[in-house]
Amino acid sequence: MDIFNIKGKVAIITGGYGVLGASMAHSLAERGVHIAIVGRKAEKGEPLAAELTALGAESIFCKADVLDREALVAAREEILRKWGHIDILINAAGGNMPGATIMPDKNIFDLDIDAYREVLNLNLVGTVIPTLVFGEVMAKSGKGSIINISSMSSQQMITRVCGYSSAKAAIDNFTKWCAMEMAKKFGEGLRVNAIAPGFFITEQNRTLMTNPDGSYSDRAKDVIRNTPFGRLGEADELHGAVIFYASDASKFVTGTVLPIDGGFSIFSGV
Repeated sequence: MDIFNIKGKVAIITGGYGVLGASMAHSLAERGVHIAIVGRKAEKGEPLAAELTALGAESIFCKADVLDREALVAAREEILRKWGHIDILINAAGGNMPGATIMPDKNIFDLDIDAYREVLNLNLVGTVIPTLVFGEVMAKSGKGSIINISSMSSQQMITRVCGYSSAKAAIDNFTKWCAMEMAKKFGEGLRVNAIAPGFFITEQNRTLMTNPDGSYSDRAKDVIRNTPFGRLGEADELHGAVIFYASDASKFVTGTVLPIDGGFSIFSGV
C-alpha cells in the first residue's frame, strides 16, 4: 500500500494561482488529484486550470473571493456537482499591504489601522471562511485534510511586516484550535495542519527581496545570512510537506505547523 497515494482525490486551493499555490497545484495534478482553483482573478485562474488538466487531472476555476461566503458556497456546490466529494483544502490565499508594513523610516505609530484590518481579514478571516464552507463537507463525510499557510513571521519577529505577522500568528492558533475541534466533534479522519514557508521569491515580496536588476536586496541578504542553508527556498520544496499532509502518510498528525525554511526558525544568527 502506498501511503502517499492521493490519486483521485479532490483538492481546493484558494488563491491557487500565486507562485507558491500554483506550484503546489502542479505537484498535486501530477499525482492525479482533481483540483479546483478558487480566487478572484479569472484571467489567472482559468489558464492555470487548463494547464493542470493538460497534466492529466481534471481541474476547474471557481471565481470567488475568500471573504465572500455566498460565493464560496456557490463554488462548493459547483465542485460537488462535478466530483461529488472534497478531500483536501489548501488555504493559500493571503497577502500584505504597504499601510500594514512599517518601513525603515517609519515606526509603529505610523501604522495604517485600516490596512492592518484588511491584512488580518484577508489572511485570517480569508482562511476561516473557506474552512467553514468547504470543511463542512469534510465533516459530514468524516474525512479530509485542511492545510493552512503560516509563515516565518508568525514564529520569529521580522521587521516591517506588522499586519502580516499578526495574521499569520493567528493562523497558527486557528490551525491548532480547529484541529482539536474537528477531531473531537467529527472524528480522527478530519485533520487540520499548516506549513510555515521560509523565504521564497513571490510576486508579493519581489520588490522587498530583489533590486530592479534582479539581484538580491539587502533584506534578502539578511535573510540568507540568518538561514543555515544559506539560500532562499524554491517553490517545489513545499511539495513534500503538502503531499504528506494530504495523504494517509499523516493520518495520525493534526494541529501541527511545519517549518519549511532551511533552518531559519531555529537559528539565532550567531
